[in-house]
Amino acid sequence: MQDSKLIIGISSRALFDLDESHEIYKKQGLKSYEDYQIENEDKTLKPGQAFNLVKKILNINDLYDGLERVEVILLSRNTSDTGLRIRNSIEDHNLNISRAAFCGGESPHRYVKDFGVHLFLSSSSDDVKLAIKSNVAAATIMSRSLDKNKKSDSGILKIAFDGDSVIFSDESEKVFHEKGLDAFIKNEVNAKSFLKEGPFKSFLVELNKIQNDFEINECPIRTALVTARSAPSDKRVIKTLRKWGVRIDESLFLGGKDKTKFLASFDADIFFDDQKKHIISAVDSTASAHVPYGIKNN
Repeated sequence: MQDSKLIIGISSRALFDLDESHEIYKKQGLKSYEDYQIENEDKTLKPGQAFNLVKKILNINDLYDGLERVEVILLSRNTSDTGLRIRNSIEDHNLNISRAAFCGGESPHRYVKDFGVHLFLSSSSDDVKLAIKSNVAAATIMSRSLDKNKKSDSGILKIAFDGDSVIFSDESEKVFHEKGLDAFIKNEVNAKSFLKEGPFKSFLVELNKIQNDFEINECPIRTALVTARSAPSDKRVIKTLRKWGVRIDESLFLGGKDKTKFLASFDADIFFDDQKKHIISAVDSTASAHVPYGIKNN
């Protein structure tokens, strides 16, 4: 069994529904926002976009005998004063989150490495971009109607990843972007090297460490690669993952087919992709997060 710990950083607006108070901040300013949060600090916040995901992540600790194998850390732009409502809501929802950084309006990305965070989830695209520049896997949770936040009946945490510019670098995507599909396929078939790592490779490795603690049919985490690639460009992907010693439970090579129905069938708790068009198409049925990395985001 691994003695390391998987650490997730989460922003307050990704964890809880702070839309109402955020509107007060935008329309009436900081002082009105502060007064509103303090006046309502005993009113429990409703779950936000990433709440159910965080619950599932924390539940993994129940499978270990007294060992905290997974930790979630709150990384917030609030002050500790306005953040008291968030802390109270964490307790009311019985979330085991004890460590936090309240940054008083500044980006909390500065502390992701100090806390050893493997994945940072936020509703702020600016904070996410700064975290990725610090070489930490990060993604922007995309907004959707909160009544669509599903509670999966499965106790298994299911995470779906795009390939290029997420698990892998954008090296191959650049060829497709600049020279077209034929040049992309030729490049992949003739390539002698393995794909370079992308921003989420290290997070995938940490997930694998937990997966390796369990027999496959008893594992609390299941992963899927959901990519527009198809044969023959799939071979380089397979060989690269084999070289890294990384296990992906399901690999869907869709050849450009829309990913939405496949993600729903996989029952993904979250999907990571570098292209917003794929996120927009999937977000109504699957909680999705944008990875602002690579040629498509320049």
